[in-house]
Amino acid sequence: MVTAPQESKKSKSARASQDFLVIDSIRDGLIVMKNGRLCMVLMASAFNFALKSPEEQDAIIFQYQNFLNSVDFSLQFVIQSRKLNIEPYLSSLREFEKAQDNDLLKLQTAEYIEFVRGFVELSNIVAKSFYIVVPFEPINLNPAGAAHFLSSLFSKNQSAKTKSDDEFAQNKIQLLQRVDSVQLGLQRIGVRSAVLKTDELIELFYSLYNMQELEKEKPTSEETI
Repeated sequence: MVTAPQESKKSKSARASQDFLVIDSIRDGLIVMKNGRLCMVLMASAFNFALKSPEEQDAIIFQYQNFLNSVDFSLQFVIQSRKLNIEPYLSSLREFEKAQDNDLLKLQTAEYIEFVRGFVELSNIVAKSFYIVVPFEPINLNPAGAAHFLSSLFSKNQSAKTKSDDEFAQNKIQLLQRVDSVQLGLQRIGVRSAVLKTDELIELFYSLYNMQELEKEKPTSEETI
């Protein structure tokens, strides 16, 4: 009698967590939002703008301006800063230290481990990731009159799942066209980009919603432009 309310509370909490997410599913490298919008995420490279010559800086600004003017859809630029996680590297050094037979090299390895740990903690080094979200909102037309009658005739033998798959494939083609134009514009600036696949998207969002589990999942700052 006592466990039933507790289970009910847990189920309500789980449903509330699901309702908090705006993502319905991740399929074929596409993020399907609950409002029907589709998104693809690009991971972009970076370069040091300050190290460029004045002529190169002017050329980059000009190309970036042309890129923004050529885009007729919305884009989201996300800069994510996370504290650098060096534990895997330190673990490999500890294994090397244990396997070392030379006492001098073992001592030097231990000192090097402490130096790297202290340097990273003192400097508060962060790793930055750059993402570009390319959205696409499918247009659902409501046919009327003769057009609706003809479409219903040709779609009688077509299952709902097949129609849904066909619409998804068509929307993906249009979204890929947007992604290609964005990648081309970034390439002219000197920025390389890659489309995140399904498993990479799942890993990205898992880390965003489970930042407390690992040190590398704790962002020092996150900024959306």
